[in-house]
Amino acid sequence: MEIEGSRNLQAACVYPVAEGLRVHTHTPRVRKARRRVVELLLSEHNRECPTCPRSANCELQALARKVGARYGKLASQPRCEPKIVKNPFIVRDYSKCVKCRRCEAVCKNMQGIGVYVPLNRGYETIIAPAFERNLAEVACIACGQCLLACPTASLTERSYIEEVWQALDDPAKHVVVQTAPAIQVSIGEEFGLPAGTVVSGKLAASLRRLGFDSVFSTDFAADLTIMEEAHELLHRLAKGGPLPLISSCSPGWIKFCEHFYPEFIDNLSTCKSPMEMFGALAKTYYAQKAGIDPKDMVVVAVMPCTAKKFEAARPEMTTYGLRDVDYVLTTRELAKMLRQADINLNKLPEEDFDQPLGLSSGAANIFATTGGVMEAAIRTALALTEGKELGRLEFKEFRGTTGIKEAEVELKGQTLRLAVAHGTNNAKKLMERLKRGEKFHFIEIMACAGGCVGGGGQPITGDPEKPELTLEHRQKRAAGLYALDLSKELRRSHENKAVLQVYQEFLGEPMSKKAKEILHTHYTARGKLPGFNFEHLAKPDPEVPVGNPPGLLH
Repeated sequence: MEIEGSRNLQAACVYPVAEGLRVHTHTPRVRKARRRVVELLLSEHNRECPTCPRSANCELQALARKVGARYGKLASQPRCEPKIVKNPFIVRDYSKCVKCRRCEAVCKNMQGIGVYVPLNRGYETIIAPAFERNLAEVACIACGQCLLACPTASLTERSYIEEVWQALDDPAKHVVVQTAPAIQVSIGEEFGLPAGTVVSGKLAASLRRLGFDSVFSTDFAADLTIMEEAHELLHRLAKGGPLPLISSCSPGWIKFCEHFYPEFIDNLSTCKSPMEMFGALAKTYYAQKAGIDPKDMVVVAVMPCTAKKFEAARPEMTTYGLRDVDYVLTTRELAKMLRQADINLNKLPEEDFDQPLGLSSGAANIFATTGGVMEAAIRTALALTEGKELGRLEFKEFRGTTGIKEAEVELKGQTLRLAVAHGTNNAKKLMERLKRGEKFHFIEIMACAGGCVGGGGQPITGDPEKPELTLEHRQKRAAGLYALDLSKELRRSHENKAVLQVYQEFLGEPMSKKAKEILHTHYTARGKLPGFNFEHLAKPDPEVPVGNPPGLLH
């Protein structure tokens, strides 16, 4: 901007406001300077725009159009560096980095971690973990918030689209897909629908048209998770187990705890996440009922989260020698597959998910928003301990966007102190309170602001001038989930007849020996430099589709 009385142009974002300041924002001098700055960015930028994942939804493209910048105005020195593909969750491409440092800001300020720093100087500057380490070798929690903040495609999710197509094209494979609750209120945005629009039936229809053999909802496994977690809470309250019990549904939060608060690992619920529970059941219970060899089954999960890709690759996430989930696709990846197949989700009829692993309660739907796991668990815990269906179904004290929410609930004559936190910076504040000796009975923590509705794999908004995931989008998606809950005949997880059938036919009862074998897991203290080695995941040619890492995802 140009300020009267100032010889130089000033940056509007940092110049202090003062009485009598006269500012001009659209003078010839300002327009020329802005255009030249953007042309300098373009001079070193990778120019694969037509095939770039952010094509038509790139802030640099939008800015170039706005200021009238063009390629070729300045001597070109584009970076020619291979993509860094050394972990199962995030790909880095320095040839598209504009050094805005948003990834650094969101990781440090919102998530409270700070794995990104600027390295080198001038043209050689990159934003990366210290010493250019792989993200799997530092305390990155794989949440993907940096992807949402990145204005270009310098940071993208590790894609498994080609692997899923290969599985769908293989007649010897029975390909099962599960879709998370958050997908039902977000994928419509990729096809022009308003944020929060519920598209559950159209989503099921679209997955069948892609060629999946069985189309299920992870919501079923969310109900199953509540059954296990509610009984785990009641068991710890009765037997004096480690308290508070802390939820384990968010893989980014689990990884955060393993890195920064390993002394609380015993407090984590041993329940696998709904995604992993579903995968384990698909390759055991469902395979048995359908007469399918589990080795011929491929389980694909559509998730709002990049940390789910890491979770699926964890060595703990296996059952009877088979990996629970073979591939994880983000919401964005599924939208790409639908466009590749020329499927317009908006034009499809409403269809139901397959049974028996497709039935769910309203409690499962709200899993995807902050406070939803807590609310669902308390609904069931109260009903189980009182021996009757209590009238209260909604616990609005757990809802909303406040960073840390607290409440007290009477359970069998005992006052339980409960807390909900979302975003790991808020989680850090809550965990520090625990370290100082503050007492709670049950805590829910989600790694991303707003919960899964704000996950790192969710759609980046259609406005290239404001593509970042806004608070408004998260709130609208959450509102869609609460509307789904209200629309359901069943609103408590323990009322789900399909879940009860699984216990009757296969698991026995919650927390049984078999349930623990299939539905529960353990965790690993990692430290701030975990020393993981994913070098075998690197691909020499960045244009060659990434294959499954041998021994890691199979």
